[in-house]
Amino acid sequence: MRSPYLLGLCVALFATTAFAIDDYKLGAESMRQDGVPKGTVTQSKFKSEKAYPGTERDVWVYVPAQYNKEKPACLMVFQDGGTYVSENGQFRVPVVFDNLIHKKEMPVTIGVFISPGNIPSAVQDGKPRSNRSFEYDSLGDLYSKLLIEEVLPPIEAQYSISKTPEHRATCGISSGAICAWTVAWERPDQFRKVLSHIGSFTNIRGGHDCQALIRKTEKKPIKVFLQEGSNDLDNLHGNWPLANQQMVSSLKFKGYEHKFEMGDGGHSGKHGGAILPESLRWLWSDIPAQ
Repeated sequence: MRSPYLLGLCVALFATTAFAIDDYKLGAESMRQDGVPKGTVTQSKFKSEKAYPGTERDVWVYVPAQYNKEKPACLMVFQDGGTYVSENGQFRVPVVFDNLIHKKEMPVTIGVFISPGNIPSAVQDGKPRSNRSFEYDSLGDLYSKLLIEEVLPPIEAQYSISKTPEHRATCGISSGAICAWTVAWERPDQFRKVLSHIGSFTNIRGGHDCQALIRKTEKKPIKVFLQEGSNDLDNLHGNWPLANQQMVSSLKFKGYEHKFEMGDGGHSGKHGGAILPESLRWLWSDIPAQ
């Protein structure tokens, strides 16, 4: 017969563990602070003509208050842009950027937030079809061409943005994270910093090969921060926590500059959002603040 004390202890431990899962809170740096200059965010529509002809998407551009056209700004591109640009969501990037740039804990950085493409319906009043998985989960250089040849040129024509690849970063969550990695992997001449949240380095469209490619390819000059949760997805495509740990093992084996944060969360942005200030400070630590 089991002891009532042991049963009670088990229940208490289970309750504590269950409460801990995804119990992440945003800190002060994710909140508006008095006296901190506020950057501007503008939104526009973009239609691809080359990489993904006919697809339509939203693009937001964040410009910090400290931007000076005489001093080229750094650049950070976010996939699933609506998730990151919202000031009421789990990441609140414009708020975090404002606070960190003000404290000179990251360089003056222009943020470009891009939503995945949609294919308009051929039927009147019909729903558009999402092109997200094809764009984000596929390996290869097609999405990087969208960024470099289509989306960024008009933004770079309007603002002074550094061409130095160490001054340019990509970021994403889930499938958007493997997309961010693939952009830097394919075009390290353009992007050399990556921030990955619960990255889908699994076999949705061949992403499980990333860790093997790292091991078998000459080291590339990429700096990467990866965040994952021990209660992330496990399905027919693969196991997300294991896939991220495989990535980290390969990065370590090959000598990449990287940092890995494994929490107890699931497939959400709670943990990544809570540690966003920390991850941005680390990612940009080699670039002097202006």
